[in-house]
Amino acid sequence: MTTLTKAPRHTAEEYLAAERKAEYKSEFDGGEILPMSGASRAHNLIVTNITTSLNLQLIPGNRCEVYGADMRVHVPLTGLYTYPDVTVVCEEPRFTGMDVDTLLNPTALVEVLSDSTENRDRGEKFAQYQTVPALEEYVLIDQYRPRVEVFKRHTEGQWLYSRVDGLDASVPLASIGCTLALKDVYRRVSFEEPAASAPLEEGRQESGTGASEPRAQ
Repeated sequence: MTTLTKAPRHTAEEYLAAERKAEYKSEFDGGEILPMSGASRAHNLIVTNITTSLNLQLIPGNRCEVYGADMRVHVPLTGLYTYPDVTVVCEEPRFTGMDVDTLLNPTALVEVLSDSTENRDRGEKFAQYQTVPALEEYVLIDQYRPRVEVFKRHTEGQWLYSRVDGLDASVPLASIGCTLALKDVYRRVSFEEPAASAPLEEGRQESGTGASEPRAQ
């Protein structure tokens, strides 16, 4: 029996050539060019707050570099080209070419969740991110309530999960030697319904296989 495979609509080379001239950003996945929609005010505030907080914590002489949402990241094993909301690299940065606009070896990635992106950020995209050997931590930020989730690489194919809730909480990012205080992450962000502060769920860590979709909490 012959299985027909749908040919990709675009090549990576076509995508990159168009992307470097485009007015608006797009991702590239499975031969498809995926236009990115605009971000909300809260989303933009959170990204700026996180980038500022991390930059202030990375003392002079620290090798880590923090990039905002304009830094493209490539996942060679799957062919994904994407724009994480915040990217940190603590090794010597490696890029795909002389343009120095597509990073290969992120140490930590941060995505701010929205209704339209949450399923992909938790599932398909995270599964692809896990194939990047340099990646040590993956951080998900809820823009609708004060909640931060962290997946930390434990062993090959195993990631430890932790979650904090409430503006009084903070979360350490061991891979880059920083701590995110939620009061800083959500500075100037308003929530539709006030969320009660919840203490850190001490000892709450879970391991999961690399290929599986993380459980939504």
